Amino acid sequence: MIGIIGILVIFAMVFGGYLAAGGKLGIILKALPFELMMIGGAAAGAFLISNDMGAIKQTAKDIAKVFKGPKWKPEDYRDLLCLLFQLIRLARQNPVAIEEHIEAPEESSIFGRYPKILTDKEAIALISDTMRSASMNYDDPHQVEEVLDKRMEAHMHHALHSSHALQTMADGLPALGIVAAVLGVIKTMAAIDQPPEILGKMIGGALVGTFLGVFLSYGLVGPFAGKVRAVVEEDAHFYHLIREVLIANLHNHATNICIEVGRQNTPAQNRPSFTDLEEALKAVKQEAA
Repeated sequence: MIGIIGILVIFAMVFGGYLAAGGKLGIILKALPFELMMIGGAAAGAFLISNDMGAIKQTAKDIAKVFKGPKWKPEDYRDLLCLLFQLIRLARQNPVAIEEHIEAPEESSIFGRYPKILTDKEAIALISDTMRSASMNYDDPHQVEEVLDKRMEAHMHHALHSSHALQTMADGLPALGIVAAVLGVIKTMAAIDQPPEILGKMIGGALVGTFLGVFLSYGLVGPFAGKVRAVVEEDAHFYHLIREVLIANLHNHATNICIEVGRQNTPAQNRPSFTDLEEALKAVKQEAA
């Protein structure tokens, strides 16, 4: 909703201010379809050239994040801590029993309690692979920590590709606007024998290209790229929480301490209170009893 409001504010302020200053939309509306065809079409073509099909699909999908916001909500962080608590406790009580859960999470009764987390392949793989590593009795937990850091860095790099692609498009739009404006000037020069009122309209139409390129870049595509990046970075905290809890587990801290480490490393806006988490963990223990 906030994204839609932002777009409406941009259009209202830009065009409202233009009209309030005595501007007329006629010239802009007449030139807009052709300028948009040149600038938007060229930008789309450049985007297709510089990205593969997977990146194109991912970018189209990630644009929805501008309006939906982060995937993980405060209750999801609480659920994740409860899930990790159950897995760590079971792994310490019965190392053999944990194998059926981490080898087939989709069939696990523990993972099944948290369907939203279960649908995230990266989160499930991160938990399962790290707990599998723990079962191998690593002498140095820092070995697993290093592997996790590299894995999360690679995942982050891939997740940010959409933002980079959109930002590259935003950077190129002003130049494409100049291209469209130059073509408009060329068209105007070919009609130099026309009366001043006609030439004025043609020059105004040519300048719409410059306006449109800058407007799309800084008013829409650039902010879209920034929002996608912000959402990706926000959601990355979910995976960092997994890392912190499981690394604490590898260092043989008490189960409750591992979970508290995760809670403390949760962003403030998503962090469950100590009391809320304690109540959720008590409910988990009662279900398991």
